[in-house]
Amino acid sequence: MSYLDQQYREIITKAVIGKGRKFKQETNTITPAHRPSSILGCWIINHNYHAKLVKKDTVEIKGSYDINVWYAYNDNTKTEVVTERVEYCDHVPLSIRDKHHIGDECEVIAKVIQQPNCLECSIETKGNKIKVDAEREFLVEVIGETKISVKVDPKGKVYDDEDWDLAISDDEFDDIDPDFLDDHEEE
Repeated sequence: MSYLDQQYREIITKAVIGKGRKFKQETNTITPAHRPSSILGCWIINHNYHAKLVKKDTVEIKGSYDINVWYAYNDNTKTEVVTERVEYCDHVPLSIRDKHHIGDECEVIAKVIQQPNCLECSIETKGNKIKVDAEREFLVEVIGETKISVKVDPKGKVYDDEDWDLAISDDEFDDIDPDFLDDHEEE
């Protein structure tokens, strides 16, 4: 019996060979130019990131974002916005991993589930710094080549191009309603 007569075939294809998810909370300390009296607002903008596979079971995400804090000072008589750039490096362990992948070349896709956002912004007890609690969450997928086995139907029919009748007859063509969308919209 030859290889082609067997009931299974091996197919090499690109597929998701690893997945992971990481939720992270962190506290950042910002030192404004003036001693803050109260916090008026806090927001996080300009999020950028890049992901790469650093180990067989870990994806590294390096990124940055800007924290903007609007605060009052001088006994709440003046206001100012302080901006600080935060850089981070998260290591996402792959909880699902295909050990049978082929080759070393992989593509990493990182999706943001939760953009970095401010949970709480407060003045530290010493009174001259601002504490910002932030959170973010990522889902990563690693795509690479893997081998799959497919069962072959030994009685399966092989179709020739002539077996497919894709031509439209004149009668079928005349039965087509060119205004089928207009009729549907009226209902």
